[in-house]
Amino acid sequence: MEKKNSIEFSLTGRRALFTDPISRMGGEKFSYQVPTYQALKGVLESIYWKPTITWVVDRVRVMRQIKSQSQAVRPIDYGGGNTLSIYTYLSDVEYQVEAHFVWNENRAELAGDRNENKHFFIAKRALERGGRRDIFLGTRECQGYVEPCCFGSGDGAYDEYEEYPLGLMFHGFTYPDEAVRQEEKDKLTARFFYPVMKKGIIVFPAPEECTIRRILAGRRPKGFDPGKGNVILAGGGVLDELSE
Repeated sequence: MEKKNSIEFSLTGRRALFTDPISRMGGEKFSYQVPTYQALKGVLESIYWKPTITWVVDRVRVMRQIKSQSQAVRPIDYGGGNTLSIYTYLSDVEYQVEAHFVWNENRAELAGDRNENKHFFIAKRALERGGRRDIFLGTRECQGYVEPCCFGSGDGAYDEYEEYPLGLMFHGFTYPDEAVRQEEKDKLTARFFYPVMKKGIIVFPAPEECTIRRILAGRRPKGFDPGKGNVILAGGGVLDELSE
């Protein structure tokens, strides 16, 4: 990689749910105060994704005051019951995000697709059009919108706050095809960290820099046929065709 292929964008929505894993135990969900690294990575992959690249979130800026609202919902109960749960969402959110992509070194079969200019300019065009896929703020019922911006422009609600500790927070998952550490090869790993928001900005450590980690399960990465653009399952079957 010859240069840092970085994009900056504004992310907005009427509500968001960046779920705290602890709140899942009783079937009710409670949102973190700020987006998780994994949620922002999901937004980036909805803007533009190829297995050749891996998105890295550098930092996020909180633009609006953190507000929450609770709502009674009836989640699907596959046992046939009538379940009522309380979900706590963030309301009226806006963030500025800066991120860049790196090559996925675990995809040696796609080395021929490592063209910086190609992926950078496709990502920029996709961002200008609001992304290739639907944008979600944590969960599917929270629709989001993206557009290019200059990171740091405009006034943020927390620009005057020197430090805002957020405690222990879920960072993201390390999937088998993105693992850097040898002990995490062919495994699904959860990462955690202690973020501190300074003047409205949270700087994320890179996934491999997170010191609090837990291996959840063994997993085998999917393979890709670079000639046909198909996803090859572990058992040898073809899943679907990749878009250009």
